[in-house]
Amino acid sequence: MVLPRTLFAALAAFCVSAPALAQECGGDFEAWKSAVAEQARQAGVGELGLSALANARIDPEVLKRDRAQGVFSQTFAEFSGRMINSYRLKNGAANLKKYADIFARAEQEYGVPGAVTTAFWALETDFGAVQGDFGTLNALVTLAHDCRRPQLFQPQVVPLLTLIDRGILPADTKGAWAGEIGQTQILPSDYLARGVDGDGDGKVDLRGSAPDVIMTTANKLLHRGWKRGEPWLQEVRVPDEMPWEETGRTNKLPLSQWAGWGVTNPDGSALEDKGLKAGLVLPMGRKGPAFLTYDNYDIYLEWNQSFTYTLTAAHLASRLAGAPAFDRRNPEEGLPPEAMKVLQRKLEDKGYDVGKVDGILGINTREAVRQEQMRLGFPVDGWPTPALLANI
Repeated sequence: MVLPRTLFAALAAFCVSAPALAQECGGDFEAWKSAVAEQARQAGVGELGLSALANARIDPEVLKRDRAQGVFSQTFAEFSGRMINSYRLKNGAANLKKYADIFARAEQEYGVPGAVTTAFWALETDFGAVQGDFGTLNALVTLAHDCRRPQLFQPQVVPLLTLIDRGILPADTKGAWAGEIGQTQILPSDYLARGVDGDGDGKVDLRGSAPDVIMTTANKLLHRGWKRGEPWLQEVRVPDEMPWEETGRTNKLPLSQWAGWGVTNPDGSALEDKGLKAGLVLPMGRKGPAFLTYDNYDIYLEWNQSFTYTLTAAHLASRLAGAPAFDRRNPEEGLPPEAMKVLQRKLEDKGYDVGKVDGILGINTREAVRQEQMRLGFPVDGWPTPALLANI
């Protein structure tokens, strides 16, 4: 069964308005599924979707993946250097040319540049080549039943069952271990609410249709808050000394202020102030690469909460839009994962909430580092060094 665009939109509106799952996590799995089934019935899911749920099972490999995301322990330079490779740059440019008409239509309708969509397309699945081999329903019920992050995954179960029940997806759909589907790894709720039939064939196929993928991804970004015609990321050069405590993504200031403190374009020319505000991000400290991040950069964090991933995705979009590779400069020595764990434990002992002690320099750990740098009189750049660790 396929859905025409108008009926698909009506179905999406209905499903999104249904109450979110409110089941407790953990406990007997079959009893938990029964409670989910009742929630699904109330949302209008029929026997096809309910039968799929009845056959769903816990996937231990999903839980293993959820607890072992060590890739984000890499520095920004390491991670981006691996992810922004010649294959993705070459094929990204080729796809921008191949689907130029679709990208133009997506930008006209949703305001999202093709380079931005293409960067996600590249990083998530290498343009559809690697979409994942986990059973999507099993993955979602596993993570929704598990008590580590149920609030993220429980609201995705009924939308997936609706997609299955309406024949939009088969019950055995495969995708990423965290339940994302298709060439840009869309969650079921977005598939329903934001899916667009880009090729006009009467269905929304995010696994096989590039036009559907492009249009849907742009629509998703728009509804996350993307601002038409505004930048997302800009590499800059920072001076040797400035008020480092003013840096950080959330501390958005006029470009005239950054310019007044000596921040310039990478070639040393003056910043052009177009009336926008931006935060100054230093992913590897004040001696490493530096970027101004605008409001549209915050939309990347709506996609993925990893600072390293989002900065990489944003820079890849800039590269596809014509920018050169960033200057790595000469950052101070950082902390390897085991030393980072030691630092996180010390920060916890001081009362900071760093989240999980995992050796990853996440947002919470960065903020705690900034607070300790300020206390100790160090430059406040959020980059933990051996010297900082020794003084805490």
